Amino acid sequence: MTASATVTRLFHYPVKSLRGIELPAARIEATGIAFDRQWMVVDEAGRFLTQRTHPHMARIVPRIAGGVLTLSLAGLPDLTVRPGEGGEILEVTIWDDFCRAQSQGHSADEWLSHALGEPVRLARVTQDMGRRASYQYAQEVAAPIGFPDGFPLLVCNEASLADLNTRLPQPMPMERFRPNLVIAGLAPWDEDRIERIVCGPLALKLVKPCTRCSIPTFDHLSGEPAFNVLRVLKTFRFDHALHGVTFGENAVIEGGVGTTLAAGTPCEVSFGP
Repeated sequence: MTASATVTRLFHYPVKSLRGIELPAARIEATGIAFDRQWMVVDEAGRFLTQRTHPHMARIVPRIAGGVLTLSLAGLPDLTVRPGEGGEILEVTIWDDFCRAQSQGHSADEWLSHALGEPVRLARVTQDMGRRASYQYAQEVAAPIGFPDGFPLLVCNEASLADLNTRLPQPMPMERFRPNLVIAGLAPWDEDRIERIVCGPLALKLVKPCTRCSIPTFDHLSGEPAFNVLRVLKTFRFDHALHGVTFGENAVIEGGVGTTLAAGTPCEVSFGP
């Protein structure tokens, strides 16, 4: 069974757990959308930090231009991080993965430490980092990743958010779920049954529902506590096998690396049983 849909919005998150950037079009690389989660903030032990424990990371705004990363935060001068700065190899930890990453230099560490109020460092992925999506779900698809939680792409459905918003005291924006691709033209929760999304040469395989942490319970711009949407999701979206509530689907890339995907692109969706 197939259906037609449209990619309506695209996002990337250059620095893991800092604010996202909406894009009119995006280059698709082997690890996902170009520059998505290529940098990560770590503590002095090399352990990754996210909005789960540091919700005000949402206030730091990244920009990418010509491969140069700029970070902005009210009250501080902008930080500019150019390719090749830093160079020291760091041992970093993200969940159960131990990786080698590249330091982005003292200035970046100092700026972020001031912004977050504790000693931290800024790390960037290396070409030989070797991190992959879980074989349990990706299986035969070799899916290299940078610093996302586990998969190259997160796909969300506009109709599912619309349905969820009818159950909330006030609507919440899609940005609080931090998707990479947003699709329209399907029924609510159709994404649960999608096997593949094909947009021209780009082919995505949806492999695992996304279990949600506390991040959607914070405002995506300020990091301040917002309505706890997890309580509502738990009433009808609790996955016993995954031990959590779900919204959105994790995807790996089967084909089309190197192509550019634009908002408004039509796609064909195929469903499983």
